[in-house]
Amino acid sequence: MAREVTLDVRGMEPPEPLERVLETIDGFEPGDRLRLIIDCMPHPLFRVLERNGYGHREEPGTESLYEITIWRNGERSAPGT
Repeated sequence: MAREVTLDVRGMEPPEPLERVLETIDGFEPGDRLRLIIDCMPHPLFRVLERNGYGHREEPGTESLYEITIWRNGERSAPGT
C-alpha cells in the first residue's frame, strides 16, 4: 500500500535537510510520496533527485515556506494524476 510521508525540515542547516530527504526516500516503495516542508527552495536537492530517478513538484507557498512533493519516476507522472 502506498504511503505519504511528511518531513518538516524548516530551520535545519545545510546539508541536514538534503540528508534527511535522502534517508527518507531510500526505503520508498512504488507509489510512496514525500511531502517536504522547507523554508527555502532546495535547488541542490532537485539536482540530486533528478540524478537518482525521482520527480518532484513544487506546491504554491509563501516566501518563507515551500511544500514539495517527491516521488520515484516511472510510477506515475505526479501524485494525484
